[in-house]
Amino acid sequence: MIDLSGGMQPASTRVMNLSHFLTESARRLDDAIGFVWGNATWSWAEMEARSAAFAHALIHDFGVRKGDRILVQSANCNQMFEAMFACWRAGAVWVPANFRQSAEEVAWLAGSSQARGLICGAGFAGHATACAAQAGFTAAIGAAGVPWGYVAMGASRMGQAPAAVAVNRDDPAWFFFTSGTTGRPKAAVLTHGQMAFVVTNHLCDLMPATGPEDASVVVAPLSHGAGVHQLAQVAHGVKTILPAGEKFDPAEIWALIEKWRVTNLFTVPTIVKLLVEHEAVDRHDHGALRYVIYAGAPMYRADQVRALEKLGPVLVQYFGLGEVTGNITVLPPAHHHAADAAMRIGSCGFARTGMQVQIQNEAGEELPPGETGEIAVIGPAVFAGYFDNPEANAKSFRNGWFLTGDLGHMDAQGFVYLTGRASDMYISGGSNIYPREIEEKLLMHPAISEVAVLGVPDPVWGEVGLAVCVPRAGTTPDAPEILGWLEGRIARYKLPRGVVFWDEMPKSAYGKITKKMIRQELEARGELPGSAA
Repeated sequence: MIDLSGGMQPASTRVMNLSHFLTESARRLDDAIGFVWGNATWSWAEMEARSAAFAHALIHDFGVRKGDRILVQSANCNQMFEAMFACWRAGAVWVPANFRQSAEEVAWLAGSSQARGLICGAGFAGHATACAAQAGFTAAIGAAGVPWGYVAMGASRMGQAPAAVAVNRDDPAWFFFTSGTTGRPKAAVLTHGQMAFVVTNHLCDLMPATGPEDASVVVAPLSHGAGVHQLAQVAHGVKTILPAGEKFDPAEIWALIEKWRVTNLFTVPTIVKLLVEHEAVDRHDHGALRYVIYAGAPMYRADQVRALEKLGPVLVQYFGLGEVTGNITVLPPAHHHAADAAMRIGSCGFARTGMQVQIQNEAGEELPPGETGEIAVIGPAVFAGYFDNPEANAKSFRNGWFLTGDLGHMDAQGFVYLTGRASDMYISGGSNIYPREIEEKLLMHPAISEVAVLGVPDPVWGEVGLAVCVPRAGTTPDAPEILGWLEGRIARYKLPRGVVFWDEMPKSAYGKITKKMIRQELEARGELPGSAA
């Protein structure tokens, strides 16, 4: 530590403005393709010029200043991506919403983030109206005939390139809204310095040796993890491929992978499963793929094996929350195997470079290998806290460690195994039941495609398990057969007491199966018992 008593001044906390990632790639790669959307392409130089012009409009047309929060309501498009760099260049905070949320939900986000303005896709007029009372201005993107959709941002702004606003390490860059699986979403504050570390770490741990000869296809909303992933692509001059359709289409994704020789993609396990099981995977060349990165939830073992057999050794898993921007653990391709004997089944990997992970008890003490507790993490990727939410901050940090709310254990070599969210666990007859273990077993049944196990009230045992299953096409399993098959594969006290079958699972905007949504659907269908028989 520097001794300041001798008159030395503290070291500067000035860091690179994140918009410089685009500036640098445009400087090096110029007319090379940087972004593809359907049949349209933009060079790196064009992306830089457009985002710079937009930054000029934000500053001079709307009076945006450093620290202003700019809410964004837009489906994936080139303008949304360019606007991210424009906001940072102007010193503003990028506040993207999940574009599938209702107008009322987005208006709540505008108020909770204290948004200075709204960047809104032209197709979301209702959202713009709902946010008008909160946001001081609205800039539309996507309107025909105008480079930025808003008349004041017309051709006269092109060619304007204001210098990027100076930022410090802890200056907010991105409000990353949590998924809100319990209660309202919270805004995790991601800073310029933190995000620079995250981007470097992604390139180091998830997709080493990635550069300008590579391509990355987008299969999730850019408002969350996919946006972070694509920011890492920009940092190393990797072209971004955006599907033309707004709806996820496996056939389109595989065609793009072949056409653009895509080398990496980021998604969630459910989407990997849909891609691998679609017939188009066999019609298109995917030999260029080196990294199929999945996060958001562990991949069930049966789905891992199918993906490895179909795609080869390309799977990369990482575990992380928005609050740590994914940077907790990594399981690289070398640790994925189709043969059970060669793989640490159930592991989400080891600590990311520069990060420290512990399994802690309720007193904050580190637990020995093999014991289950809460996963805690420290390191440069941990966020600065929740915006305007001191109660949540107090609950989320202990002795400097960020508490993830996830339960798990660690082996002697430092590999972490997720048991599930603390909120997913239920207690039956005094015993803790972790649904994931039961779900893993059920997915080994040849007739089960997807499954979720929840605890439901029971007058005798307190809670018992209810399994919600999606059958594979062409099969008609029934509850007694499924439960009979499961018996003997897990301890009797862990056996679900009921099974229901649905044609499909409700999924979040990011393709994740959440227990909250399933419980709501059970209630809506009248299948959630107040007490089990």
